[in-house]
Amino acid sequence: MSPRLALVSARAARALDEDMPPLLAAFTAAGAQAQVIDWDDGAVDWARFDAALLRSAWDYTERLPEFLAWAERVGGLTTLLNPPEVLRWNCDKHYLRELAAAALPVVPTSFAEPGAEPAATLEAFLGRHACQELVVKPAVGAGSRDTRRHARTATAQILAHMRPLLDMGRSVMLQPYLEGVDRDGETAVIFIGGRFSHAICKAALLPRGAPATAGLFAPERITARAPDADELAVAQRLLAQLPFGELLYARVDLIRDAAGIACLLELELAEPSLFFAYAAGSAERFATATLERLGQR
Repeated sequence: MSPRLALVSARAARALDEDMPPLLAAFTAAGAQAQVIDWDDGAVDWARFDAALLRSAWDYTERLPEFLAWAERVGGLTTLLNPPEVLRWNCDKHYLRELAAAALPVVPTSFAEPGAEPAATLEAFLGRHACQELVVKPAVGAGSRDTRRHARTATAQILAHMRPLLDMGRSVMLQPYLEGVDRDGETAVIFIGGRFSHAICKAALLPRGAPATAGLFAPERITARAPDADELAVAQRLLAQLPFGELLYARVDLIRDAAGIACLLELELAEPSLFFAYAAGSAERFATATLERLGQR
């Protein structure tokens, strides 16, 4: 019998997920039955699938407890990829603190927690960093939603950004805005089945003074990129540090600091775009790796 796969999305994301058409075609060519399913569709019998692949459940950030409860339930009914314990760890960017404590190269990050006075967190952050601009965003977020770039002198504006998020019970991150991203963009290094597959360049997403995106994710300008040797080495080192073993998929987003060192911006293990359109054969590699994991190849 052909393996049956659920490609997990969300109603608001179905038409926006550019990875889905090539992935559906790759699974069909490999002899699998793949179907796009919304993660919160209560009528779905997840046990009828051999695996559920998280692809574009991009509304989870506003519904995290519900999403994680769904992942635990579905992980008990079928093979969820990546697994629930990976999602729990990766959906909240406090993981950056853990990786930085392990002496890995991470963009410096401070957290303001609900109930704390944001002005004190901001003052301490500015005292540690001489950056002329900073980025403020929620610790649970995706697609640059609720994310803005601020001048360090714009105290009132920064606090007006932080306070509503904190009042909603959301932790807030502060990071220096690394100016090299305006010139070089971000490098996203993508791994399939634990092996390097391909990489892309994502141009700077946060124009100076622009409001946060009102969409499901900020518009992106993507080009194919071969990672530099040090970027690939950093990405491999970061993944090797994780306690989860070999993952089906991972995306390591890197930017260079003022010294030119490749630093982790985000580690995407839950529902990342994998940019199959920018690397011939990558969707086919993903389908093959998935079926191998299920013992179908």
